[in-house]
Amino acid sequence: MAGPSAPRVYLFGDFRLDVRNATLERGGAPLPLTPKAFSVLLHLVTHAGQLVTKDEFLDVLWPGVFVGDAALKVSVREIRKTLDDDPQAPAYIQTAHRRGYRFIAPVTLGDAAAHTHAMPPAPAAPAAHAAPPTHYAQSGDVSIAYQVLGDGPIDLVFVMGWVSHLDYFWREPSFARFLTRLASFSRLILFDKRGTGLSDRVSDLPTLEQRMDDVRAVLEAVGSKRAALLGVSEGGPLCSLFATTYPDRTLALVMIGTYAKRLWAADYPWAPTRAEREHFFEEIRYHWGGPVGIEARAPSKADDPAFREWWATYLRMGASPGAALTLTRMNAEIDIRHVLPAVRVPTLVLHRTDDQCLKVEEGRFVASRIPGATFVELPGNDHLPFVGDQDAMLDRIDAFLNRRYHDLDADRVLATVLSARVEPLPGSPAGDVQFDSHARREIEWFRGRAIAGDDTRITAAFDGPARAIRCAASLAASAARFGRTVRVGLHTGECDLQEGQLRGLAVDTTEAIAALAAPGEVLVSRTVKDLVAGSGQSFVDRGMHALGDEPHRWRVFAARVPHDAPRR
Repeated sequence: MAGPSAPRVYLFGDFRLDVRNATLERGGAPLPLTPKAFSVLLHLVTHAGQLVTKDEFLDVLWPGVFVGDAALKVSVREIRKTLDDDPQAPAYIQTAHRRGYRFIAPVTLGDAAAHTHAMPPAPAAPAAHAAPPTHYAQSGDVSIAYQVLGDGPIDLVFVMGWVSHLDYFWREPSFARFLTRLASFSRLILFDKRGTGLSDRVSDLPTLEQRMDDVRAVLEAVGSKRAALLGVSEGGPLCSLFATTYPDRTLALVMIGTYAKRLWAADYPWAPTRAEREHFFEEIRYHWGGPVGIEARAPSKADDPAFREWWATYLRMGASPGAALTLTRMNAEIDIRHVLPAVRVPTLVLHRTDDQCLKVEEGRFVASRIPGATFVELPGNDHLPFVGDQDAMLDRIDAFLNRRYHDLDADRVLATVLSARVEPLPGSPAGDVQFDSHARREIEWFRGRAIAGDDTRITAAFDGPARAIRCAASLAASAARFGRTVRVGLHTGECDLQEGQLRGLAVDTTEAIAALAAPGEVLVSRTVKDLVAGSGQSFVDRGMHALGDEPHRWRVFAARVPHDAPRR
């Protein structure tokens, strides 16, 4: 397949960076740069506003080649000299001490076909609305960019789908208007997911579980005890999972143009097939930098030159081509069908009748699986909520969130339950308090909570399935040191919180799965497997099984997780 035909010229200040000809010009005059320095500058410019770590430079620009930190510093020094950029008061390249560099000047796309010497300096595109100040919350070792505006009576977390860029939200007038209206009846909290926008770049793009951690980190940073969540498209599954895992922190749930599963299945026939997804992956691979996907997401604006340019820039600033492809592949594996019945907070699902990106049947399906959810179908064919008749959507959200909710069932939570059967190895003593103590420390390390445990059985609960799997793998790997072996089962489902203990069908199901496991094996339910899509964890199908007294059969998988996987 041929590469992209779109121009690759970037303008900043009075400089012109031409990718096709590998040249940097100022006022029509070429400026000398070594190939390494040009590669570093190009990567910074195409990730303007984002922190690019030293490791990312080495991995992306020079994979498999030894390039020391000193070589990177030399390249940056050369670029600064060429740009006349003072490192003490930078206009272009900002240093994040010991971490990396950030390109801080506004960048716009130029025309590759225009004559080089006739290209005038391009001013930065003016913001449609003054962006709120950007702050950073710490989520583990990752910095999450967020903004806050409005002083309404409730906190509202806005979760944009696919990629995002906080500052570029405000450069499109319709998007700025949409957010300003939300902030008129709430304290609106915006953030960029890790790996996108103004948040830190990461080596692996996040799972839904890690994104939940990021939401919690932002809520804690702004002092919010309880908030409503508004998820657009792929933001819907994240918000659903958060609402079921932390019902005590979730006031209400709103989803716009969302879905439960992103790949076709016989019982979910509205999603694209894997072949159709692969076609879209190819579009990202070869055409990122242009207005990828605009025809399906904003058909009413697809022929508007200004909107097309904004959308292309917004995507490019939101994620690199590789990050966008990885994120889209991960989203294709999302399946939260088994989670939806556990949503216990008031829920509103909005979907346009002729949405060209996600079919209206998908929104109906999501609402039908959530107890008491309200589904509203609105006319229109745009997927992006700020395009088309946004007022019809905003009026519904305003009315819904201004209700008062007193009957939330915060004693029902979604949890990933770990059940381990502990057995002595031949020749080992029957009881071993040491292993029980070790297991409790491991559970705490992986941010779980031990529910019960003795020398024959361990039960624990986690707010994220990926951490639960890693904990199970660690227990299976370490048991032999204590003369023990374990058979582990994992399942994610609704549990009743009673006097600090978890009860319910999810606990019983997990114990039944553990009974199927071989010594040293970690078995998980289909629900757990679906929730860790994109985490890099692999599984082996162990077939369908009847679990306890349940009337239907469950598909069970053996988890293959490296025992040296990161603990947090």
